[in-house]
This record gives sequence, C-alpha cells and structure tokens, in this order.
Amino acid sequence: MIDRQKIKSALESMLFVWGDPLEAGAAARVFEADEEYIMGCLKELQDDYDSRGGGIMIQRFGSSFQLCTREENRDFIEKLCNPAKERKLSKSALEVLVIIAYKQPVTRGEIESVRGVRSTYVLEGLLQKGLIEEAGRSDAIGRPVLYATTDLFLRHFGIESLSELPDIETDGLMTDKNE
Repeated sequence: MIDRQKIKSALESMLFVWGDPLEAGAAARVFEADEEYIMGCLKELQDDYDSRGGGIMIQRFGSSFQLCTREENRDFIEKLCNPAKERKLSKSALEVLVIIAYKQPVTRGEIESVRGVRSTYVLEGLLQKGLIEEAGRSDAIGRPVLYATTDLFLRHFGIESLSELPDIETDGLMTDKNE
C-alpha cells in the first residue's frame, strides 16, 4: 500500500486536474484501495485545507469532493472574471425542488398533487440543469417515473447531504392540496 501522505498528495493533484467533484469510489479504484480508506484520506485533506485558511478549500458533496474557492472571496473572483449574468431558478422551479428534496423519490403526480398545478415543464428544466434525475419507476399503476435530487443539487445549494436541509413542518406545507 502506498504511504498515506503520498495518497493525499496524489488526491490533491487529482482534485486539481479533475475539476468536477471526484467520487471517493473512483479514487479508490485508481489506488486499488478500500473506499473507506480513501474517504478518510479525502476528509483529512479537506481538514488540512480548512486549518490552513487559504483561498482554496475542499468541498464535500455526498461521497464526492471538489476543490473550490472560499465563499468570502466570491466578489473578488466575480470582479476579475466579469461573468455573464447567472440565471436564477424560478419560484416554480424552487417549489418543485423543495418537494423533491424532502419527499424523494417522488413521482410527477405526487409533485403536482402538492403544488396543485402541472409541473411537466418545470421538471424538464430541472432535469436539463442536472439538479434532479430519474431515480427509477414507482410500483403504482402505470409505473410513473420517480425523481430525486443530484449531487449537482447539493453543490448548487452548498450542502454535503440532504440531512443538512432545514427541518420543515409538514402541517399543510408538504401535503396534497386535495386533502
């Protein structure tokens, strides 16, 4: 087995070159090592970056990790890059995302029952943006598609896992409009 420090060094290089979130399982296959061991190395590397307090950090999204800039430097980066105006999510897209995030996996019919309006186009837009994905089929009549959030959803909202979503009261908020 390769020395732990060498693995961390290689992981740092891999994160830099890869750009997108690097899954611990994919990294484990590269090293022919146990995924939990590599996950531990990635967490240590993340802690190393956090303790350094520099402008670069390692963000975790589920079992994936990515090199990112610190949020407090955002304004400076935007001024340097002068990016095109970022399109925000519509109110209806946010509503559908909330329903999916809290009730997943969920069918279009269940989403529409909570919202009280059709959601076909909103779902298509969220699928195109990569914020949701098809997560199989329901056992209900017609076997409708089930939807769930993606790792990109976690990245977009800056959270590691769905367990970080705030608790919401279900009294009327996430129940069918027809009830």
